[in-house]
Amino acid sequence: MSNPTISTLLVTSLFLPFGIVSLSLPRKASHFSSLVGLGGRSALEGPIEEVARAEAGEAEDLLRHLGIPGPFSSRYSPRGIFCSRTLNLRSISAIGYDMDYTLMHYNVMAWEGRAYEYCMDNLRNMGFPVDGLAFDPDLVIRGLVIDKEKGNLVKPDRFGYIKRAMHGTTMLSTRAVSEMYGRELVDLRNESRWVFLNTLFSVSEAVAFMQMVDRLDEGAISAEIAPLHYKGLYKAVGKALFKAHVEGQLKNEIMSKPELFVEPDPEMPLALLDQKEAGKKLLLITNSDYHYTDKMMQHSFNKFLPNDMGWRDLFDMVIVSARKPEFFQMSHPLYEVVTDEGLMRPCFKACTGGLYSGGSAQMVENSLKIHGDEILYVGDHIHTDVSQSKVHLRWRTALICRELEEEYNALIRSSSHRATLIDLINQKEVVGDLFNQLRLALQRRTKGRPAQTLAATNMDNQGLTETMQKLLLVMQRLDEKIAPMLEADGEHFSKRWGFLSRAGLWDKSHLMRQIEKYADIYTSRVSNFLHYTPFMYFHSQEQVFRVLWLSPSYFLPCFYPHYIS
Repeated sequence: MSNPTISTLLVTSLFLPFGIVSLSLPRKASHFSSLVGLGGRSALEGPIEEVARAEAGEAEDLLRHLGIPGPFSSRYSPRGIFCSRTLNLRSISAIGYDMDYTLMHYNVMAWEGRAYEYCMDNLRNMGFPVDGLAFDPDLVIRGLVIDKEKGNLVKPDRFGYIKRAMHGTTMLSTRAVSEMYGRELVDLRNESRWVFLNTLFSVSEAVAFMQMVDRLDEGAISAEIAPLHYKGLYKAVGKALFKAHVEGQLKNEIMSKPELFVEPDPEMPLALLDQKEAGKKLLLITNSDYHYTDKMMQHSFNKFLPNDMGWRDLFDMVIVSARKPEFFQMSHPLYEVVTDEGLMRPCFKACTGGLYSGGSAQMVENSLKIHGDEILYVGDHIHTDVSQSKVHLRWRTALICRELEEEYNALIRSSSHRATLIDLINQKEVVGDLFNQLRLALQRRTKGRPAQTLAATNMDNQGLTETMQKLLLVMQRLDEKIAPMLEADGEHFSKRWGFLSRAGLWDKSHLMRQIEKYADIYTSRVSNFLHYTPFMYFHSQEQVFRVLWLSPSYFLPCFYPHYIS
């Protein structure tokens, strides 16, 4: 009889305690002896390629039998974890988490809709005409950029070239975008003009601003209310929304009825529990205050944890009112929260198990005696959470972007449309190449030079011209077919803006460039870690060349190359 594989032995050891008696203990012991080379040839002898192939096959069968997703199945899933830079979780000693839109996901329509309403109330009190306006989340997606000078919302590609734009609530034509911006690039370093919408918290502000741009253009806003330019209008909207947050009415309403605003995720606490039990130190670092954090974490976590475990038991350190992004750049006074009512006292050193307010990332490193790439920080905000911890501290980073699930499914649903579109573009390219070859032949002939192509050699000038006119007509008809299909590309995700991850047919969006630049891994929700072990080795993959995009693999998301096995 052939020697058993490791996976066969594992099946034996797993199933015996549950009363499956077809595998007896003596046989199990015999198998183990065979494996280690006692009483038989070692199961690991022979060419490693054959051994590995056999073990991998057995492992896949075992995982399938146990109902556990294999290591590759989750990669081809809207809830996969995608990798920009290779990350070995075994080398991570601590994992820090943001809270809002990271450890808890708000219902965007409820949370941002309520924030919008408070913003509108404040604008009304300031004298702005807001009657008849309603929250419309379809106006905006994450990754767009506000142009405060022109009152526009734009979608740039990874280089900063603007591909789509909306003035107020009206989408601009491709020609209008080209005439308005030409070769002008979006430069996010110019904060006086450009505002990057890199979190779902930006949705309510952007919707309110674009609607007020319409009111300003209509002449409904007088100079006594606000300066009659878009920058002044943006400042007024931002002030109204900031007031809604600072006065606390919004968060008080959410704390009173969290079930109306928070989407529960029973898997999330279990994912963190796996990480903690694997020896990772878990940190909660949030800008929210203690009362809000405690109330929302109790609601979202406690009922899903085993026994009498509470949310605080998951974390080795909790830091509220962290004041990110300054938290990653400089030191603020540290206070220890010492009572359930939130009473605080000054503190000069953080300790494991503590609950603190303020402080700094360097303080966290010193107290845990771990630094730099031993820490993974997980958040939803590219600037506040991901880029700052990466740039200033060299922490490893993970971005949470809930829309990735919808994006993935939209790309799959659009595969037929994109296949047809690319086929038409390829046809136009072939026809266009022939047109250009004949044009070159005619040009050479008029200069008394050989045409060099067989077709052109056998045709007179009139024949060349007539053929070129026919080809030109074909290209024009192809353009008429292609243009509306390009406009419709991505409508399964957003009818206005197209795909989250793409800008135009071939290129990545500016948002996707930011994600790949600053996030080592990215995924739709924290609970996706439950589908991977805390010892996972995430591999970044080489980028596919454009020629490969013409294959069916192209129709998967632009992050497809990161999860090819």
